[in-house]
Amino acid sequence: MIASSAATPRDRISALWREIAASSSGPIYVALLLVTVVTWALILGNGGQINVTNTLVRSVALGLVAVGQTLVILGGSLDLSVAYQISITAVLASYVMQGDPDRMWLGVGAVIVVGLLIGLANGLIITGLGVNAFIATLGTSLLLRGVLNASFDNFTGAVPKAFQGLGYGSLGPVPYALLLFASLVGVVWFLLRRTRFGHHLYAVGASPETARLSGIRVNRVIIGAHMLCSLTAVLTGLFIVSRLRAGAPWVGPDGNYDLESIAAVVLGGTALAGGKGGVLGTLAGVLLLALLDNAFNQLQVNTFLKDVVRGLIIVAAVAVYALGERRRHA
Repeated sequence: MIASSAATPRDRISALWREIAASSSGPIYVALLLVTVVTWALILGNGGQINVTNTLVRSVALGLVAVGQTLVILGGSLDLSVAYQISITAVLASYVMQGDPDRMWLGVGAVIVVGLLIGLANGLIITGLGVNAFIATLGTSLLLRGVLNASFDNFTGAVPKAFQGLGYGSLGPVPYALLLFASLVGVVWFLLRRTRFGHHLYAVGASPETARLSGIRVNRVIIGAHMLCSLTAVLTGLFIVSRLRAGAPWVGPDGNYDLESIAAVVLGGTALAGGKGGVLGTLAGVLLLALLDNAFNQLQVNTFLKDVVRGLIIVAAVAVYALGERRRHA
């Protein structure tokens, strides 16, 4: 039977809204919309202005590493060492480059190799030695902190002016940093939805034993996820050092990128147990945190009160998601 009329734009919007609300990340998308509206109302109502581009650029550092954290959490793991991996990247890159444009790619290559080795080590400790991911990556974090504190106590080296374009340059009106972030999100979305590795990662996160019985090489998948997560930490470190112009051992932990990245992933609807979620939800979680920070700064909210509100929002978002899952399985 042929429909008497095509669906109207209103019908299509209603269908899209129902699909979003029914998805695992639905609550975060709705929350993001509400926070955006409230943020604009509060800021503009108080005579302030919101710079959308600056807000997005400030979210890049967290966004890059949160994308990698999404991969390991989807696989039923996590990585608490990313903050110090970011510091290692920033310090090593500026130390190797020494402000010399001819050493720029040498510095980039060095930190990529180190990042891959750290991710490989995390994956092998978890899969080969059977150590819980929380303990394994916490141990790696402490090891990296010890190396950093024993070797550096202040800013070191410098990055050449050409490399600073990553943090401050733009292609027309669009900053290079946003292009990098958008490209990474697109690549990881394709990896998760259109490749065998992505399908295997979801299977491993849902049930490692079932995945193993299905012929999936579980250990390789987990190791691969940790290596990719380390690469995103390297990207964050490179972005930060391009803006600071020199690396310091505290840039990673001072940004709380370990816990903040996990919070963004969970806010985006990815289950901590693994096997459910996606990078688009993480993107929404990162934007939500960025908008909150912008609103707090514009309204000059007390730092401690800011942490309390952020914590309450994270707990509330996870609680809403958990209640929704319980109702689906009831």
